[in-house]
Amino acid sequence: QVHFVASGGGLVQPGGPLRLSCAASGTIAMGWYRQPPGKQRELVARIDSDGNPVYASFVRGRFTISRDNVKSLMYLQMNSLKPEDTALYYCNFYPPGRNWGQGTQVTVSS
Repeated sequence: QVHFVASGGGLVQPGGPLRLSCAASGTIAMGWYRQPPGKQRELVARIDSDGNPVYASFVRGRFTISRDNVKSLMYLQMNSLKPEDTALYYCNFYPPGRNWGQGTQVTVSS
Protein backbone atom coordinates (compact mmCIF):
# COMPACT_ATOMS: atom_id res chain seq x y z
CA GLN A 1 0.00 0.00 0.00
CA VAL A 2 1.47 3.32 -1.07
CA HIS A 3 1.29 6.32 1.23
CA PHE A 4 2.03 9.76 -0.13
CA VAL A 5 3.39 12.44 2.17
CA ALA A 6 3.23 15.99 0.89
CA SER A 7 5.09 18.68 2.80
CA GLY A 8 6.09 22.32 2.57
CA GLY A 9 2.75 24.03 2.97
CA GLY A 10 2.15 27.07 5.13
CA LEU A 11 0.85 30.61 5.31
CA VAL A 12 2.16 32.97 2.62
CA GLN A 13 1.26 36.47 1.51
CA PRO A 14 -0.26 37.08 -1.93
CA GLY A 15 2.46 37.22 -4.54
CA GLY A 16 4.80 35.09 -2.47
CA PRO A 17 6.44 31.74 -3.26
CA LEU A 18 6.21 28.33 -1.68
CA ARG A 19 7.68 24.95 -2.58
CA LEU A 20 5.98 21.66 -1.90
CA SER A 21 7.73 18.31 -1.79
CA CYS A 22 6.54 14.73 -2.03
CA ALA A 23 8.23 11.35 -1.93
CA ALA A 24 7.44 9.81 -5.31
CA SER A 25 8.16 6.72 -7.35
CA GLY A 26 10.70 7.48 -10.04
CA THR A 27 9.12 5.49 -12.85
CA ILE A 28 5.45 6.39 -12.72
CA ALA A 29 3.56 9.50 -13.78
CA MET A 30 2.76 11.64 -10.76
CA GLY A 31 0.60 14.64 -10.07
CA TRP A 32 -0.10 17.45 -7.66
CA TYR A 33 -3.73 17.96 -6.75
CA ARG A 34 -5.54 20.42 -4.52
CA GLN A 35 -8.86 20.76 -2.75
CA PRO A 36 -9.93 24.34 -2.05
CA PRO A 37 -12.31 24.88 0.89
CA GLY A 38 -15.80 23.69 0.01
CA LYS A 39 -14.78 22.51 -3.45
CA GLN A 40 -13.83 19.27 -5.15
CA ARG A 41 -10.28 18.05 -5.53
CA GLU A 42 -8.67 19.12 -8.81
CA LEU A 43 -5.51 18.37 -10.73
CA VAL A 44 -2.91 21.14 -10.54
CA ALA A 45 -0.06 19.66 -12.55
CA ARG A 46 1.28 16.30 -13.63
CA ILE A 47 4.63 14.98 -14.76
CA ASP A 48 5.59 11.79 -16.54
CA SER A 49 8.58 9.59 -15.80
CA ASP A 50 10.66 11.55 -18.34
CA GLY A 51 9.94 14.84 -16.61
CA ASN A 52 7.45 16.23 -19.12
CA PRO A 53 4.96 18.51 -17.33
CA VAL A 54 1.36 19.43 -17.99
CA TYR A 55 -0.35 22.23 -16.07
CA ALA A 56 -3.89 23.25 -15.31
CA SER A 57 -4.70 26.55 -16.95
CA PHE A 58 -5.18 28.30 -13.62
CA VAL A 59 -1.52 27.73 -12.58
CA ARG A 60 0.26 27.80 -15.91
CA GLY A 61 3.12 30.29 -15.83
CA ARG A 62 3.12 30.48 -12.02
CA PHE A 63 3.74 26.91 -10.86
CA THR A 64 6.49 24.52 -11.88
CA ILE A 65 6.36 20.77 -11.30
CA SER A 66 9.58 18.79 -11.26
CA ARG A 67 10.97 15.52 -10.06
CA ASP A 68 14.27 14.07 -8.93
CA ASN A 69 14.17 10.39 -9.85
CA VAL A 70 17.45 9.70 -8.06
CA LYS A 71 16.05 10.97 -4.78
CA SER A 72 12.51 9.80 -5.61
CA LEU A 73 11.11 13.24 -4.88
CA MET A 74 8.61 15.43 -6.66
CA TYR A 75 8.29 19.19 -6.22
CA LEU A 76 5.82 21.94 -6.89
CA GLN A 77 7.35 25.40 -7.00
CA MET A 78 4.55 27.90 -6.59
CA ASN A 79 5.19 31.53 -7.41
CA SER A 80 2.91 34.57 -7.56
CA LEU A 81 0.48 32.89 -5.21
CA LYS A 82 -3.08 34.15 -5.08
CA PRO A 83 -5.71 33.85 -2.34
CA GLU A 84 -7.62 31.47 -4.61
CA ASP A 85 -4.65 29.09 -4.45
CA THR A 86 -5.57 28.42 -0.82
CA ALA A 87 -6.22 24.69 -0.59
CA LEU A 88 -5.10 21.37 0.80
CA TYR A 89 -2.47 20.10 -1.63
CA TYR A 90 -1.87 16.43 -2.29
CA CYS A 91 0.47 14.33 -4.36
CA ASN A 92 -0.54 11.06 -5.96
CA PHE A 93 -0.02 8.98 -9.02
CA TYR A 94 -1.46 10.21 -12.30
CA PRO A 95 -4.16 9.03 -12.74
CA PRO A 96 -4.58 9.06 -8.96
CA GLY A 97 -4.74 5.97 -6.79
CA ARG A 98 -7.09 5.47 -3.87
CA ASN A 99 -4.69 6.51 -1.12
CA TRP A 100 -4.35 10.27 -0.84
CA GLY A 101 -2.44 10.78 2.36
CA GLN A 102 -3.01 13.81 4.56
CA GLY A 103 -1.95 16.57 2.17
CA THR A 104 -0.32 19.85 3.12
CA GLN A 105 -2.25 23.06 3.73
CA VAL A 106 -1.41 26.15 1.69
CA THR A 107 -3.00 29.38 2.82
CA VAL A 108 -2.49 32.57 0.83
CA SER A 109 -3.54 35.56 2.83
CA SER A 110 -2.34 38.98 3.91
